[in-house]
Amino acid sequence: MLKHRGFPGRLPGTDFQFTIRRANPKGATPLTVRERRSDRRAADKRADIGFMKALWDAFGDQPFERGNLDAGRLSWLFGREVLPATDPFDPAHYEAMLVINEGVARAAFPDAFED
Repeated sequence: MLKHRGFPGRLPGTDFQFTIRRANPKGATPLTVRERRSDRRAADKRADIGFMKALWDAFGDQPFERGNLDAGRLSWLFGREVLPATDPFDPAHYEAMLVINEGVARAAFPDAFED
């Protein structure tokens, strides 16, 4: 499992996790598409913005390996703002390649792209 050095481990001042410390011996948790509803808590929305900002700062528009990025946090963006970068794609592998769908991500999280 690739560890993304320099990537924030969590949203500062919260317990919203962005990375995991070690690989699950039973295998990677599969990425799934999670529906974001409009009535989500403000803290959850801030975590999504913070995670998208961290992804953009670390990888930009280039494909990246899933590695130690948290499956739960990625699943909130998967299928919309974060897409598979390869075909075939296995959502249950740490080596899976992903890419940010910049247009959709900028529309959904404009604050994440501000300097």
